[in-house]
Amino acid sequence: MAFLELRGLTKRYGGLLAVNDVSMQVESGEVRAVIGPNGAGKTSLFHLITGVVKPTSGEVRFGGRSLTGLSSYQVCQAGLSRTFQLTALFPEMTARENCRTAAQARLGGRWRPWGGGPVFREASRRGDMALERLGLADVANRPAGLLSHGDQRLLEVAMALAQQPRVLLLDEPTQGLSVEETGTAVETLEAVLADGSLTVLLVEHDMEVVFRLARKITVLHRGTVIADDVPEAVKANQAVQDAYLGGYA
Repeated sequence: MAFLELRGLTKRYGGLLAVNDVSMQVESGEVRAVIGPNGAGKTSLFHLITGVVKPTSGEVRFGGRSLTGLSSYQVCQAGLSRTFQLTALFPEMTARENCRTAAQARLGGRWRPWGGGPVFREASRRGDMALERLGLADVANRPAGLLSHGDQRLLEVAMALAQQPRVLLLDEPTQGLSVEETGTAVETLEAVLADGSLTVLLVEHDMEVVFRLARKITVLHRGTVIADDVPEAVKANQAVQDAYLGGYA
């Protein structure tokens, strides 16, 4: 049984077919990239997996349990965390406060009117650990809005890790970064993923980043899977080449 399984996921917006009958099996500890031209349905697929939008048809299963129909909050509670294509931070809060808040969102008993000290301390501990893993400990007390764009992207990953997910979904983690910032971000992500304890789905436009991090690649075009294989096979796939060059019909 696959750790994370998509079964015929489809999403229609009126006459627009954003995601078309996508099926996928992701094993525990796997790092898989989801790539495709602009408008291929990559972010829409992430929205379906994480409960941001509901599918027209199909199912998401995780650890043998159906997640279909759950809210994004409930999906997070089940163990899936994500980052967003456009950075989603609390800019006036410090990096530490951002991570602590993210951790609190998954901890039980966080809204009790009394006795919340242990929850607060545990959330702080998880947040600080995540900042350390992403190399952000030295900027922990700076407002998130004053961090460099590269550090803001890493902070969003740290916020997701502070929730101690079993599956991490990264939506364009290097978007808008300079060459130097991209190199730093990739090195940091490689270190975080090195022990194989996280299962990762990665949407990324930079193919160098994709081929460096992912062990398997799913290619979408017009909402449909046109390839699903190891990086070497995807590189050589004619349908993939045609899709990126605009010749795929």
